[in-house]
Amino acid sequence: MTDVFYTNTALFFWILFFLAFAKDRSRYRNCFLLFFALLSSIAALSFLAGDHQKEAIMTFAYITLFTILFVPLILVSNGLIMLKREGRSLSTILSLAFGLLIGFGELATFIVVLIPNFRGYDPQFEKAADGIGYASILISVSVIYISMMFVIFMIYSLFLQIIPHKKDFDYLIIHGAGLLDGRRVSKLLADRLDKAILVYRKDPTPPILIPSGGKGSDEAISEAEAMAEYLIAKGIPEDKIIKEDQSATTFENLKNSKAIIDSMAGSRYTALVTSNYHVYRALRYCRAVGLDCTGIGSHVALYYWPSALIREFIAVHAEKKHLLLLAAGWILCILPVVFDMMAQ
Repeated sequence: MTDVFYTNTALFFWILFFLAFAKDRSRYRNCFLLFFALLSSIAALSFLAGDHQKEAIMTFAYITLFTILFVPLILVSNGLIMLKREGRSLSTILSLAFGLLIGFGELATFIVVLIPNFRGYDPQFEKAADGIGYASILISVSVIYISMMFVIFMIYSLFLQIIPHKKDFDYLIIHGAGLLDGRRVSKLLADRLDKAILVYRKDPTPPILIPSGGKGSDEAISEAEAMAEYLIAKGIPEDKIIKEDQSATTFENLKNSKAIIDSMAGSRYTALVTSNYHVYRALRYCRAVGLDCTGIGSHVALYYWPSALIREFIAVHAEKKHLLLLAAGWILCILPVVFDMMAQ
């Protein structure tokens, strides 16, 4: 009976997820539906293991524990690599800061486990142990909650990279990025352009390419102009390129590109190319401007990805409704601890 229940639960969440995903890939609820579908699938598989059920559950638990313990070390190491290769800035220290935060939370969890051993050991430590214990629980619960929210966000962001998409587009928007020395395409931007060229060449009816990005205060030419020059140098016909050179943000990239597409006759099946970590947030902006679009992610150096994804996580949750949702979930998590403290 138990295995049937978990199997049906997994099936229910997968159906719910794919229905929501087919309707709109940019919805925040998709992150949670995918997570619950995967979680219920793991539970179902453990029960389907039959006589090896206990071994399957323990193996999964050990893998999870091993991963959790090493995540802070991986993030801190990545943060140090980012500082060395990309220089010191707020965006480059995100993985380092997040790694330290998770490590601090794991230390707090360790203290929570040890605190009961100090109670009754020496009366003078009883009160201090209680205070340290409650503080550690609050820190531990808070860090675990934020970490889980990030994992849910990360899983969906990764899923967007592997899901197949159509290959026949009418328009292909390419998101800009800062230029080197005010006019040269950076490695990050070149990866986006190369991905767009690959999509263009695989398309049976090659689309119009829309390189999108304005001219920054420290740039000699617009990002769109530099991108167009790169595309032409790679063999893309000039008449297949329409530059959008007035935008300063991702939102403006899409809003202005949509205006260009709307002014054109014929069908308007559109895709956007941006760095793989940025696809989800870009799709959210597509929905905001009313642009029906498929997101395609370009390659990003592995060392760069963790900090970039953390930045995306922060950006999405900086939106008012998601910030409130994040805060509400955190309050619900810590309320039992607060009530227990007040009852003492």
